Amino acid sequence: MTKLIIQIPCLNEAEDLPATLAALPRHVPGIDTVEYLVIDDGSSDDTAGIAARWGVHHIVRHRRNRGLAAAFQSGVREALAQGADVIVNTDADGQYEGADIALLVAPVLEGRADIVVGDRGVAKNAHFGGFKRRLQRLGSAAVRKLSATDITDAVSGFRAFSRDAAQRLTITTEFSYTTDMLIQAGRKRMAIASVPIRTHATPRPSRLFRSVPRFIMQTGVTMARAYTMYNPLRAFVGSGLVVALVGMVPLLRFVWFYLQGQGDGHIQSIVMGGALLVIGVLLCILGVLADLVAANRKLLEANLLEIRQLREKVDAQAKAFSDSSDEHPRRSATG
Repeated sequence: MTKLIIQIPCLNEAEDLPATLAALPRHVPGIDTVEYLVIDDGSSDDTAGIAARWGVHHIVRHRRNRGLAAAFQSGVREALAQGADVIVNTDADGQYEGADIALLVAPVLEGRADIVVGDRGVAKNAHFGGFKRRLQRLGSAAVRKLSATDITDAVSGFRAFSRDAAQRLTITTEFSYTTDMLIQAGRKRMAIASVPIRTHATPRPSRLFRSVPRFIMQTGVTMARAYTMYNPLRAFVGSGLVVALVGMVPLLRFVWFYLQGQGDGHIQSIVMGGALLVIGVLLCILGVLADLVAANRKLLEANLLEIRQLREKVDAQAKAFSDSSDEHPRRSATG
């Protein structure tokens, strides 16, 4: 029995959620059971009540708003606990076409991909303005470089992933999971695919960020943080070498003037160059230490994955035993 759980992170989506739920598929080829999961991320409206009245199978509620990344992670944990074999994440604003979920899950079911990202065709999407198109293409190009993947729409929230991929991923950012997930998955050598999808216009502004500059800054910080976490040696040593090379410029300048017999008036070049050189060496040392920490993190992640899988086996055995006991109740002994 293959179970698909479609999760929808929500923040004050009582108005748009019914239409989104109505557009979701009830049956998907290759899937035996389709269930819905709504994560109410501290909404002040009746989002959770709407979800319950529409028959959503699972509802997770945050007492206060924690952000999209935390809502996504809560949804994944609940989906895994409910036995999902495939998880699909979509938005509540109706941007994505529910019928295209079948396209997303197909590569996962066929074993060709661990994660599938819906490609909105940013370059030609009529629902995006010119500036947004250029911004999305630039951001996706940066994520492709950092993650060593070939994903053309890095910030698309319409994506599917296998149970194994969900167990191995841990979102660390508080802003958005999209770029963090791709960089993490790419560096963990997961198979990532992209499929074209349809989109709809969303007249209301995004609730994820208040302004474009803020979005750019937060996304940039997320990308830098994720890349440094999974490539600390390259990040720190590369930065250290750049700083050291910059420090060599004033030192060479001093040597030049010293050989000309004019070294007395250029002591500041030694001070500046020496300081930059020391900083560069320290950054390289930090890179080595960070790489050792990263190696330890990999061991911890492997142990965490084994613990999760072992817990699932124990829970499954306990459930099977409970079901068996219900079907064949023990009779009390009589004297």
